[in-house]
This record gives sequence, C-alpha cells and structure tokens, in this order.
Amino acid sequence: MVKGKVVQFRIGRHTIHEKHFLVETEGVNSREGATKMIGKVVTWKSPAGKIIKGKVSVPHGNKGVFRVIFEKGLPGQAVTTEVEIN
Repeated sequence: MVKGKVVQFRIGRHTIHEKHFLVETEGVNSREGATKMIGKVVTWKSPAGKIIKGKVSVPHGNKGVFRVIFEKGLPGQAVTTEVEIN
C-alpha cells in the first residue's frame, strides 16, 4: 500500500471531468515511475467513512503525476487529501 495525494481535477479550458483526478505520490518523480502505477486501485476515504474507489489510467506530464478515474466523482474537499494505492 502506497500513500498518495489528490492534486487537482482533470480540467480543460471549457470542461471539468468530474471523475478524473490527478494524484501524486512520494518517491515517484518521473513518467516511467508513473507508468508502473497504471492499473492499480486507488481508494479515497471521506471523513464520514465513505469509500470511493478508482483506477490509475495514464501518467500526466513528466513529474510522476498520474490520472485516476473514480467510480463516482469526489467532492471538491477531496483535493489535497490522502488516498491509498494498492
């Protein structure tokens, strides 16, 4: 199990993808490292105990950040919170 941090929504000029989030982890600081995370399951736990699961899809940029697609959209308060990557 690896800890990660939700960085931001996946956002474009005119659209926001509600289910897509950018996540970074400590120790992964290159595109190759982020590529190794593809397919892993990510879980986010709310303060109330609700669990939302997602899956790592693709790397985002060259700094080790990757995109996670969740089953349901996370609330805005989820940005800068921790997730678990299995």
